Parts: sequence; structure tokens; C-alpha cells
Amino acid sequence: MSPAVVPAVVWATDIKIGEHVERQFLGITFNMDTIWTMLIAGVIVVGLGFWARRQLTRSTDDHVPTKLQLAWEFVINEVSRQVEDNLGRVNRTVVMLAVAEFFFILVCNWMEMIPSEPNEHFHLLPSPTADTNLTYAMAITVIIGAWIYGIHERGAKAYFSHFLQPFPFLLPLNIIEEITKPISLALRLFGNIFAGGILLALIASLTEWTVASLPVGGVLSVVFSIMWKIFDMAIGLIQAFIFALLTVLYFGMAAGAGHDDEKHADDAPADTTAEAEPELAA
Repeated sequence: MSPAVVPAVVWATDIKIGEHVERQFLGITFNMDTIWTMLIAGVIVVGLGFWARRQLTRSTDDHVPTKLQLAWEFVINEVSRQVEDNLGRVNRTVVMLAVAEFFFILVCNWMEMIPSEPNEHFHLLPSPTADTNLTYAMAITVIIGAWIYGIHERGAKAYFSHFLQPFPFLLPLNIIEEITKPISLALRLFGNIFAGGILLALIASLTEWTVASLPVGGVLSVVFSIMWKIFDMAIGLIQAFIFALLTVLYFGMAAGAGHDDEKHADDAPADTTAEAEPELAA
């Protein structure tokens, strides 16, 4: 091992995994840094929502849509298209849920980009999605919401009968699949964001590197940090989109059978009319 690498490895071993500002209440441990960053992200999203509403309802002199209007319409149209493709129709509740999740997770993921570490022992604005408590809570909320939506659309008997499809002996596997959905949804988001924070910490350790007594590590640290933050922002955007998209897919899977039946029922009269037209013409 070269002397230039030793300081970085020693520094990297000092990175603490899963450390939070904790408080105890009624025997329950609360990660306070996750709570306050989550609340800050929520306030930012709500504030942006009110600001966007005011901007969207403002008429311009030339009646040309603003960039904000175009961006907002793009997001809504894309989410609405995904909802319609998976649910068979546009459901406003699912659209609003997916859009809210996208922007909330995006703000949470990008919060890591803000320099907020006064010292190596305290991080004021860590990404709350790098804490499994938040990602599990969001994933469980999505899955329970999908179950409720599926039961509402198809009825309890029809919904729970899909666990016996295509064969009854697959019931245990179908139950395991349903249980693993929130686990995979939560860990996918957590793993990508948490790994980004670890890599930022490792890049910061490059400041210890020296070559022939020249402190080149500081320059490398700045360059690599900027490059990785840009890449990490893209990862945060992609993960927010994936979480919102999977939410729509889970809702579609929960109500899929019921909509298939409705589609066939709607198509039947159309086919009958098409067959009757030649007879009338004759």
C-alpha cells in the first residue's frame, strides 16, 4: 500500500454508519435529524406548491405559458399518463399522491447537496431518505394505500382472491411477494441515497493525500466532490421518479383485475354495434 493511500483509508474507517441525533420519549428512540429535515422538506414542497399555484394562475400579457407552467404541465401529464396506462383511467387521488411523493423525495434527496456540516460530528441537513425509518414509513403507506384502493375498486372478496391466482398452491409465494414490496421499495431508495452520502464522505477524505509533500488531495477533493454532487443530483432525481412510478404501478396492480373486467364489458357493446352496421347498410 502506497503512503499516499494510507491517510485516506484511515480517514474512511472513521466514517460512522447510521449515527443520528437521538432523543428518547416513552421508551421510543426518535432520530431528531431525520424528523427536522423531513419537516423542512415538507415545508419547502408545500411552499413551492403555493408559489407554483400563484404563478400558474397569473396571466401573462402575451398569453404565452411560462417555463414553470410548461414544467408543471409536463410533470402532471407524464404522471397522469402513467396512471391512466396502469389504472385504466386517470385517478386524481393517485396522481396527486405520486406527484407529492416525487417532489418530496426529490427535495429530501437533494438536501444532502447543501453544505451543512459545521464539524465532523454534526450534520445539520442530512438527507432524511438516507434513514430507513422514513423510507420504510413511506413504503408501508404506499402499500397500505394500494390495498385499500384495490379493495375499494374490486371488493374484498375479489381482491383477496388474487392471492390464489394462478394456482391456489402459490398462496404462500404470493403473500411473500406482497410483503417484500414495501421492503424493496424502501431499501432501493435508502441504499442509493445512503451510498451517495458515504461517497461524499470518502471524497472529503482525499484532503489528506500528498504527493512528494504537495497537498494535491485538496484539489482532487474539490474536483471530485463537484463531479459527484452533480451525479448524485441525477441519482436523487431518478430515485424520486422510480418511487413515484412504482407507487402508480402498485396501485394499478391492486386494481388491475377489476379494470380488465370493466374494459371487456365496455368493449362488448362496441363490437356488437360494429357487426350490426353492415346489416343496416344492406
